[in-house]
Amino acid sequence: MSEPVIIEGTIEGIIYSNPENGYSVIDLNMDGTLVTAVGIMPSCSAGEKIKLKGEWTTHPTFGKQFKASECERFMPKSAADMLKYLSSGTIKGIGPSTAAKIVDRFGDRTFEVMENSPELLSEIKGISKSKAEEIGERFRNQFAVREVIIALEKYSMNSSECLNAYKAFGANAVEKITENPYILCSKKVGMRFERVDEIAESFPTTVKSIYRYRAGILHILRHNLSNGHTCLPREKLILPALELLGTEREETQEIIDDLLEDKEIVEQFLDDKSYLFLPEEYYDEKTIADRIKVMLQFPPAGARTLDKDIEKIEEKRNIKFETKQIEAIRTAVTKGLLVLTGGPGTGKTTTINGILELYEKQKLRVLLAAPTGRAAMRMSEVTGRKAKTIHRLLEVEWGEGDRQIFTRNLENPLEADAVIVDELSMVDTHLFACLLNALPLGCRLIMVGDADQLPPVGAGNVLQDIIASELLPTVALTEIFRQSMESLIVTNAHSIVKGEYPDLSRTDKDFFFMQRGGVASAAETVTELYCNRLPKAYGYNAMDDIQVICPSKKGETGTVSLNRKLQEMLNPPSKDKESYQSGVRIFREGDKVMQIKNNYDIIWKKGKETSAGIFNGDIGRIRIINHNAGFMKIDFDGREALYPFDNISELELAYAITVHKSQGSEFEVVIMPVCGVVPQLCYRNLLYTAVTRAKNRLVLVGSKAQVQQMVDNDKKTRRYSFLKHLLTQE
Repeated sequence: MSEPVIIEGTIEGIIYSNPENGYSVIDLNMDGTLVTAVGIMPSCSAGEKIKLKGEWTTHPTFGKQFKASECERFMPKSAADMLKYLSSGTIKGIGPSTAAKIVDRFGDRTFEVMENSPELLSEIKGISKSKAEEIGERFRNQFAVREVIIALEKYSMNSSECLNAYKAFGANAVEKITENPYILCSKKVGMRFERVDEIAESFPTTVKSIYRYRAGILHILRHNLSNGHTCLPREKLILPALELLGTEREETQEIIDDLLEDKEIVEQFLDDKSYLFLPEEYYDEKTIADRIKVMLQFPPAGARTLDKDIEKIEEKRNIKFETKQIEAIRTAVTKGLLVLTGGPGTGKTTTINGILELYEKQKLRVLLAAPTGRAAMRMSEVTGRKAKTIHRLLEVEWGEGDRQIFTRNLENPLEADAVIVDELSMVDTHLFACLLNALPLGCRLIMVGDADQLPPVGAGNVLQDIIASELLPTVALTEIFRQSMESLIVTNAHSIVKGEYPDLSRTDKDFFFMQRGGVASAAETVTELYCNRLPKAYGYNAMDDIQVICPSKKGETGTVSLNRKLQEMLNPPSKDKESYQSGVRIFREGDKVMQIKNNYDIIWKKGKETSAGIFNGDIGRIRIINHNAGFMKIDFDGREALYPFDNISELELAYAITVHKSQGSEFEVVIMPVCGVVPQLCYRNLLYTAVTRAKNRLVLVGSKAQVQQMVDNDKKTRRYSFLKHLLTQE
């Protein structure tokens, strides 16, 4: 790897700057030569002298430019540079004319006067004493972030990390971080514990061990949220702590006790066994349990459901409800609370529509929601009524420090008499707690999901825990309807969930199996099916209709490798297409991409509607890459979003996606490699979830033995949660 290049110069102008993350595009004057530089350069202004470390790159449209990985800045020292700086409009209230007067009066002392003696500015005609004080205050505020960044960069922190630290801790950030760098692990900043360890090692003085030990314990709990655990048994926390921190068992116990005393963690007991939580996770589960108990104590006003009402729906829709469907409809109307579960082809949608008709007959205000954009879109299609993501239903906003805030809450509940939530298996503890908090007293709640699918990506196991508690009325639909019996996708899915091997021999139905001897052969077949065979045989559009779903990201049949292959086949490099490289990843105009993290700030338009928010799991197509403006235009199912380059880490190619990322979505055609699946992902409900994503056609490619191995393994990954206990305890 080549050594980084260092360049110095004076900023002539700012082409683009994002104040949230510091990403900037600037014109830099290097001894009379003007060059373009891009990178994280927060709060840069014309007239500043800066030193950049990085590399020269050649952009296909804009030519040679410098890509900065580090930025060191120096305050303007000459009157000429100070004039350029102040004339740029960086300090509110100072334009070019006022800047010229100030610099003409104070020369090289301009910044010293503005910082320490702003009252002297009132000597200049047109600047009152009050305005002089305002200018001084704005000048000091402007330089606070700059001074913090300059000070923290000495400790191996990059510009982006410094900016996040300033946002979290303000002008006192340096003092706080030099005392205890492990505050950077807090939720406010969210840096990795291992990264903060690196920063702490660069400090000239030794950091107190207790700071590291406390942060390490919290880090283990926080890390396990991504494994789905809302809590950990005390012993399960101690063992990794000993390994991570190098502490003794007794010392670790004392640290945990101190954190408990300071209320930084919460302890609960079940069967005399200690479970430890981060406070937010405990209060989320406690909120769910308390709200459900209140709903049961003060149930919604029920209505009598007459047989003739259900018969009218059957007559109108030319259908016949089966016994369990009628039970579900009656429960929803008479009790107002229901958990409705069932696999594919068991009539969940028909049941929901029946409930909706009776609710609307009662003139109830009904809201429909699902956890992802694609799931909400699907819900809209099958009900003929508008459905929203839960985030949009709760009117999510970003608060200070990028904190997620729902404007619909206990104080400002939803204007609804009934809420129906689909795909509840995907909803994590925090989101469900927020949803329950937003329901007005007496609101009906219908929760729909498939209990055999994968648990949510976030922490918790809400659907399973609620069912296991036996506290709420639950109806499980098990009968497969006759028309669905004709689908081998449906019948094989039910076989899989019962632990029976699917029929892999048929070639005349919608479920196909193609035996391949190894991962290389399987990967080649998947690519050929996607790009050529299925589109030619059935007229499918590869980009719009076909989705590859993989058990894993890794290996030749993982998403990373297959995305590269499929991109090269379907969307190869071309002089007619712009591209953008981020690390080893290349994005091109025309690429199919997926958002992998909720981002509530990205602006999108759909027709006359303009809003913000692109969510985890949303799939789109890159339409335009604009290097000059620093953004892409991506079409997410009709929502055209302006997507800044600095958010590129939140995108992945989506020709192939993981089973976990496919949850809540349905695709015309699914191709799934089942070959070389790593043991920890070789289990039944992962296969079942993938199979049930296919609407009209499914092709499994790989090993029959691997399919059978997945069916045989019904061992679900253990998730530690406390919700069932909180629901059932008195």
